[in-house]
Amino acid sequence: MKVTVSPGHNINGTLLLPLFEGSESVPTSLEAGLHTALKSQINRILSEGDFKGKAKSTMSIIGSEGGKAMLVGLGKEEDLDAHAYRKAGASVVANRKKAHGTDFTARFSGASIESMGAFAEGMLLRDYTYDHYKQKDEDDDEEKELTVRITCDEGQEKELSSLIFTHAGVTSGVHLSRDLGNCPPNDMYPEAFADQAWEWAKQYDNVDVTIINYDQAVKAGMGGLVAVGMGSARKPCMVIFEMNAGVKGRGPMLVGKGITFDTGGISLKPGANMDEMKYDMGGSATVFGTMEALASTGYAGKVTAITCMAENMPSSNAQRPGDVIKTLSGKTIEILNTDAEGRLVLSDGLWKAGEFDPEYIIDFATLTGACVVALGHEATGLWSNDDDFRTRIHEAGNAVDELAWPMPLLPAFEKEMTNSKIADTRNLGAGRWGGANTAAAFLKQFVPNRGYEKDGEQIPWAHMDIAGTYWGAKTNSMVGNGATGIHVRTMYHLITNG
Repeated sequence: MKVTVSPGHNINGTLLLPLFEGSESVPTSLEAGLHTALKSQINRILSEGDFKGKAKSTMSIIGSEGGKAMLVGLGKEEDLDAHAYRKAGASVVANRKKAHGTDFTARFSGASIESMGAFAEGMLLRDYTYDHYKQKDEDDDEEKELTVRITCDEGQEKELSSLIFTHAGVTSGVHLSRDLGNCPPNDMYPEAFADQAWEWAKQYDNVDVTIINYDQAVKAGMGGLVAVGMGSARKPCMVIFEMNAGVKGRGPMLVGKGITFDTGGISLKPGANMDEMKYDMGGSATVFGTMEALASTGYAGKVTAITCMAENMPSSNAQRPGDVIKTLSGKTIEILNTDAEGRLVLSDGLWKAGEFDPEYIIDFATLTGACVVALGHEATGLWSNDDDFRTRIHEAGNAVDELAWPMPLLPAFEKEMTNSKIADTRNLGAGRWGGANTAAAFLKQFVPNRGYEKDGEQIPWAHMDIAGTYWGAKTNSMVGNGATGIHVRTMYHLITNG
């Protein structure tokens, strides 16, 4: 989708007319340039109550004497905020029909620059399909790029254009995250992810990518990553992204779980819906997408990221329940269930993160079904060793309408995970209760102290369990189906706003 901004009243293609709930006629400020017959038709529809303007509702109008329009409901005027405009923009793309064509003009009455930008953002986010494996008809209008022109008042053009440029850049990161998650696992495996990251970095002078392959991971002592991936013919690897590495001071560190397909290993999952396990690399997709959002918008600060890539398969070489592995940190882990594998790869990623002396560490993982039981598909679980830091992330999510819900990190959960008779820790809690919490407590053990000092202060850290929000979130109006690309926008907001 291409979005442009210009002052004036010219209407190209289908008119997009966002209206408050209860509007009885076309606002006077929007009448200029509107075809007389089309205006009369819209006014009749509004006055008779055929279109009430409820939030996210739309109505298509094909004028009897020419002109096309789509009425877009904004909801009650007193409830309007940027989120409402974003959802209205998304509803346009979701309800677009072939008769609308591919050219649109959006006109607003009394909307702020932020609101108009949010409307464009919603359209950009919703303008996504994953059809790379389908044959296409090149003559089909639905395959052609949408172009949207937003009209504005004199003096607003520069600021609104800049805002939409940012939204477009961040959206490119969201769409990259979705592409990675939706890609079939026969084409998206650890080395394929690494190769894509390597090629992607070439377009940016301020980004470097380092790949730690299987042999290097073995040599380095990354026992968690190696154990999970050694049962697959597609060997594991770790991908490190460094943006603006020469900038002095500390920067954020993002760490992603990247299980490109999860069978459960020897602790085999049930067959039903196992195809969805291609999404188990959603944490790494979120990390990669965030780096794209930052790079494409020209962010000048230091940011580092680590993705821990593996495929969890059953084979004669796979790890077993009962094994004990030694991680990069030196801690040993008793393997009680090979389907609790994401935390194993993250144990090495989190410890590796300490080498970069980051300002803070945030990890992303489709980690537990227990988090979906607790929060459904409506919110991401959020744990942290720092209450103020957790609040900052929660507020960043609220700012972009991506809810991250604070969860407890109690000492009892940490004690439960260290209750192994033969190893330093175990990869599964004692029972089924509080599984998302015990998983977070397990990860906390591998967050290093500043400078790896034995008695030093632990680096501020947060864990985001996106098991319920990275896919299956049918109430997420920014995406039709499949991977959601959740929290790329949250991280962009958090990082760029300091």
